[in-house]
Amino acid sequence: MATVRYRILGILSVTDNELPVAVTAGRERIVLAMLLLRPGRIVGVGELTEAVWGTEPPATARGQLQTCVSRLRRILPDGAILTDPAGYGIRVEPGDLDSAEFLRLVDQARTAAPEQARTAYRAALDLWTGPACAEIDAPEVRQAAAMLDERRALAVEDWVDLELAAGQARELLGELAALVDRFPLRERLRGQLMLALFRAGRQADALAEFRRARDTLRDELGIDPGPELQELHRDLLAGSVPAAAARPSAPVDVVRCLPRTVRDFTGRSGLVDRLIGEVSTAGPAILTIDGMAGSGKTTLALHVATLIGDRYPDAHLFVDLQGHSEHDPVDPAGALLVLLRQLGLAADVIPAALVDRVGLWRTELARRRALVVFDNAASSAQVEDLLPTAAGSLAVVTSRRRLAGLDGVHPESLPVLDPDEAIALLERIVGDRVRAEPEAAAEVVRRCGGLPLAVRLAGARLAHRPRWRVADLVRRLGDAALPELAVESRTVASAFALSFGQLAEHHQRHYRLLGLFPGTLLDAPAAAALTGLPLDEARDLLDELVDVHLLEEPEAGVFRMHDLLREYSALLAEGLPEPERGAAVLALLDLETYALAATTPPTMESLANFLEKLPDLRPDLRAAITDPAARLELRRPDLGAFLEAAVRSGHPQYAWLIPRAAWYLLFYRGYNQDVVTLNERGLAVAREAGDLDGVAMMANYVASYHYRAADYDRTLEYLQEAIAIRERQGDLRGLAQCLSNVASVQVATGRFAEAVASAQESIRLACMARLPINPLSATTQLGIALRRLGRYEEALRIDRLRLMSAHYPGEAHDFAGCLMQMQRNKRSLGLSTLPSDRRYLEIALRIVLERSLAPLEAEVRAALGVVLALQGDYPAALAEHRRSVGIADRMNQLRLRQETLADYGDTLRASGDPGAARAAYRRLIDLPHADQHPFFVARALAGLGECAAVSDPEEARRLWSRALELFERMGAPERFAVADRLRLAESRERMVR
Repeated sequence: MATVRYRILGILSVTDNELPVAVTAGRERIVLAMLLLRPGRIVGVGELTEAVWGTEPPATARGQLQTCVSRLRRILPDGAILTDPAGYGIRVEPGDLDSAEFLRLVDQARTAAPEQARTAYRAALDLWTGPACAEIDAPEVRQAAAMLDERRALAVEDWVDLELAAGQARELLGELAALVDRFPLRERLRGQLMLALFRAGRQADALAEFRRARDTLRDELGIDPGPELQELHRDLLAGSVPAAAARPSAPVDVVRCLPRTVRDFTGRSGLVDRLIGEVSTAGPAILTIDGMAGSGKTTLALHVATLIGDRYPDAHLFVDLQGHSEHDPVDPAGALLVLLRQLGLAADVIPAALVDRVGLWRTELARRRALVVFDNAASSAQVEDLLPTAAGSLAVVTSRRRLAGLDGVHPESLPVLDPDEAIALLERIVGDRVRAEPEAAAEVVRRCGGLPLAVRLAGARLAHRPRWRVADLVRRLGDAALPELAVESRTVASAFALSFGQLAEHHQRHYRLLGLFPGTLLDAPAAAALTGLPLDEARDLLDELVDVHLLEEPEAGVFRMHDLLREYSALLAEGLPEPERGAAVLALLDLETYALAATTPPTMESLANFLEKLPDLRPDLRAAITDPAARLELRRPDLGAFLEAAVRSGHPQYAWLIPRAAWYLLFYRGYNQDVVTLNERGLAVAREAGDLDGVAMMANYVASYHYRAADYDRTLEYLQEAIAIRERQGDLRGLAQCLSNVASVQVATGRFAEAVASAQESIRLACMARLPINPLSATTQLGIALRRLGRYEEALRIDRLRLMSAHYPGEAHDFAGCLMQMQRNKRSLGLSTLPSDRRYLEIALRIVLERSLAPLEAEVRAALGVVLALQGDYPAALAEHRRSVGIADRMNQLRLRQETLADYGDTLRASGDPGAARAAYRRLIDLPHADQHPFFVARALAGLGECAAVSDPEEARRLWSRALELFERMGAPERFAVADRLRLAESRERMVR
């Protein structure tokens, strides 16, 4: 079995069964060194890139880095290199990496008896052949390697103490002198050499060594030796150093001051491993854990401290800094008093001045391997002077605020528990009842939002009520969970209140106003509208709330409140005066309606006329809506909540203005369920309010959903309701729109001549109303109906008129649709070539992909597949057809599915695969309500006839007869080709007879 060994304690090397593995390229050596210096962890791509190329990497750095990693994979064992979206890592087994073995032996030595400790230290130090990664000059490697070098120096000093205590002073002299030459500024090592010289009977040399130490420190650092070294010097002068002294410092008492940890700590295994991994190679290590109230920061900190406490045998300290509590935050001087007293120092020896306390604290920590938990920090400034500076110590800082002001720390923002972890915690608290009711348990943790404090309080209520089922707690939580999440004096709401109370007074008012936001994801314009702040100040407010974990920022510029915080802020908002709440919600509704309306092409139903229904919007907010389509995608899940907020706040008109503003993109991106849900709700509110204009508007757009669902009877019912209102109002604009939609229904159902008449009447009314020449969808439906009737020249003229009047990019759907229809009509008239048809469609495809217009993408891909098939490129054609059919299936729109299947079947048949073509045609016909679209059914029947023509002529004639009947009823020109095929088949049959 192959055994690979990695060596970085000296010159980097790799061996396989003791044979060297060549890693010669400089970049590969740097990358491998970076990975081995952090074994089992993912090293970021940016960090690796900077290590290899410095601060100005080439544009191809990522690709070159991938090449380096690929080369390493070829020479290292399978699976050794780990790949992660964030970067790369390396997997090493126990004993394979010398630095890991060194750290293991050092940890073993620190807890062993003196004799075993001497052996373990010696074995650990024998692994070193020089500075870590000695030959690699890359600054990033040297910085990481310096941590190992520091651990080596500490281990040397600890080992020397043991050797001196064992009476090995004379034997140590040569090695100690060499170590002092290597580490001339390490005072502890100097003191050990002085002590060894003295014990070897060389008092004069010991005193001379002190003078050399003093001169070196003054020359290099401009300071005098520390008090311990000076005290040793005085003892040497007096000849009073005890023979058995192990080291020139006072003994250290073992201190244990950490609070009790919970026994049911659950989950967060990846985070715990990551935190411990950061500690394993650092010294001094400083971890910061921030998170919202109740997220389990202290519990996590104490859990990590318990797991690695044996690495810090001298002291485990704890101080509550009261950063978010009912009391004032503890000042640094007060915190140091607590910590120094925990170390056993008498109150009368602790100086009063902060600077003196800091010095004493650092001196005491320098003599110890200590672990300190600074809980509930208020700010970076509060803890900056408290953090350990000597190697071998660990500080863990928790805070509800992100401590961005601390340098050289490892920060972790604590998320809530994922559902599985939260259920596991609930089960550990409650027991078997949780496992017996999995659905109810999942609902409990959902209502708790995965917040550990909330889950614990919910679990405590169940645990102390053995007769309750989990479902009983779900009912108690209801729609307002906060009042139920309370046990004795512990409540989630009080934890939130402490965070809220730390905000400045004006920010408290703004946070209350944000509680009026009806959705889940907000941005700076929404915050500015609600609070009345200028946009820049609203951004600052959101950043401050993120820093104190009253908001989350899941992606740049997008903000979200935890579910329970949203409930809490809504309760706070209820305390605001009614006029202030109403004005804030109205400003928000104005903003959202404008932003949604900006997704609509300017000429559709005269957007300017629509916006006349709204007050003017603040210029800074109007300018902030830079990507309305992306904003709609962000808002889409919450649009229903905006409608309900409009009704509650006494502004019911927004319950139909918002669906109208959002309709265009929802419809053309295929969000049909959103269309019907929002517009039906808007219709109900408009009817209740008695607003006929709103009723007509909503009825028209509810009809659009039923049109996509191929329920044309319902479609016409809603359209007739809208038409009746528009006629009574004398609204030519509204009538034109409704009639164009009637034409759409007539095209879909094969009533092409009626569609032409309806579309022409819609255009006439639009002209009377002085609308643009391309009103709504009337010209689109007119062009399609004329084509289906075989009137290609007229259809092409309409297409050109549409193309000239389309406002691209605002009317991307119309522009792309024009290009698609034009190439069809020109090909029917013999006015185009296949390459030009393909160019038209490729342009159209690029447009619909840019705008994410999925239904239209399916149509364009189907049309492109037809042209590619005519060019003889069947593999490419069939690939486009499969994509188009897949999109149509996902959209679940009957007309779209039938149209794409009809084109797919034709191309399959032309490619010589009649079996697959037959399956496509049959699938088209067998779709529910397929007969709603007779044109596509007729195409499928004609295609099935062609598939059966050779094998079953009689069946072919039957299919063609049915297709001909449908085509003739619609007046479609396809009837002529089918009639010819039928006559030819009957003629052949007579000849056979």
